[in-house]
Amino acid sequence: MDKCIVIIPTYNEIENIEAIIKAVLTQDVAFDLLIVDDGSPDGTAAKVKELMEVYTGRIHLEERKGKLGLGTAYIHGFKKALEWGYEFIFEMDADFSHNPNDLVKLYNACAKEGNDIAVGSRYIQGVNVVNWPMSRVLMSYFASIYVQTVTGMPIKDATAGFMCYTRKVLETINLDKVRFVGYAFQIEMKFTCWKYQFKIKEVPIIFTDRTKGTSKMSKGIFKEAFFGVVQMKFKSFFKNYKRN
Repeated sequence: MDKCIVIIPTYNEIENIEAIIKAVLTQDVAFDLLIVDDGSPDGTAAKVKELMEVYTGRIHLEERKGKLGLGTAYIHGFKKALEWGYEFIFEMDADFSHNPNDLVKLYNACAKEGNDIAVGSRYIQGVNVVNWPMSRVLMSYFASIYVQTVTGMPIKDATAGFMCYTRKVLETINLDKVRFVGYAFQIEMKFTCWKYQFKIKEVPIIFTDRTKGTSKMSKGIFKEAFFGVVQMKFKSFFKNYKRN
């Protein structure tokens, strides 16, 4: 059986964490979990430790001191997943904006269809977003068009954070050179994978905005993504994307 692990970064997700863990661990595919918690003061990590006693060996917890950013949480998780020998490494949010049932679709896109990366895409079949205000839908949708235009990357949902990577992808990318920490991290990872000519498939999903807890989106995160894309494209002209 392929070894699969789902990485979920958390900060103050006590309202969602138990339910999301149970939902992931009861899928038809045997997913393990790695929670990367950035010092949540609300007891998120303590709840994870409780559940570790119940689901022995299937939940890992990495505790970090303070909010260090989404990108660094995933990089930390990727390194751990590679170290522990996982073949398929997933990213998802803790707040049920990504439906845990769709993990199996992403797995199948890689494990059965032979893709290197699967993207849970909100925009590959129209706009599939629930509960977002129209202003945020438009901002996200046009951000993806902007990224496509600047980079030339043929991915409709460039900022998607619901992903499956095969082991060889994360072994190829120099994770220490990934520089963005906010949502631009998601763009940078996809752009780098595309430049390395990995096979990427967008899998249609329905994204539902959180009903519990608070969003971590900020103007600073959006600004990093907007200006970072131009810098990233410019620097790519001077990089070698040859695989070993």
